Amino acid sequence: MKAKKVFPKKTWLYKNGLSVVFISLFILTLLAQALTGWNEHNNQLNEHGAPDLDFGTYLQTGHFISATFENFESEFLQMVLYVLLTVKLRQIGSAESKKLDEEEEVDREPVPSKDAPWAVRQGGWILKLYSNSLSIVFSILFLLSWYLHFYGSWQDHNMEQVLKGEPTDTMGAYLGQANFWFETFQNWQSEFLSVAAIVILTIFLRQKGSPESKPVDAPHMETGK
Repeated sequence: MKAKKVFPKKTWLYKNGLSVVFISLFILTLLAQALTGWNEHNNQLNEHGAPDLDFGTYLQTGHFISATFENFESEFLQMVLYVLLTVKLRQIGSAESKKLDEEEEVDREPVPSKDAPWAVRQGGWILKLYSNSLSIVFSILFLLSWYLHFYGSWQDHNMEQVLKGEPTDTMGAYLGQANFWFETFQNWQSEFLSVAAIVILTIFLRQKGSPESKPVDAPHMETGK
């Protein structure tokens, strides 16, 4: 009888490597952004004869808040639209699309079991809410990030106005100015492009071993993973 192959026990890091790497990269790049932004902002202040800010004070400025949440906002918008639009829309041949003419596992009705999440076992409105929880949370994160981007951009704009000796603007007045919307749309369009790119490129291109790709030998017009 053929001996059963024994696989070594997986470590915590092995089982959580993807999230650990991305969270680590996020923290490192956020710190790099803060340090370089601090230096840039102090240079701008010096050009107007204003004193430097310490690092802690800089983290509370509109310059840092706007730059940070401007990016968060576009990412969360990308994710909420991607989650919602892929429910109904299809792209023939794409690894990022559901199949064209058959239901998939994600379409089935939830069945309570002892291993199912608590919300599934509860049923009713709790289950309904949980069934849409991913898009709900991404929507909340997008709206919160949009507001903080706007607030930070407004604060940074008014600081520049003060340095120039010009009057500041109210939030309502600033909302109607082109600068904030320029910041907004330049980020949104890049997110839409990146989603379109992975949807279309996965029709023809492959990456062996990646769950974001079809198998290398899959036909181009085979839809889904």
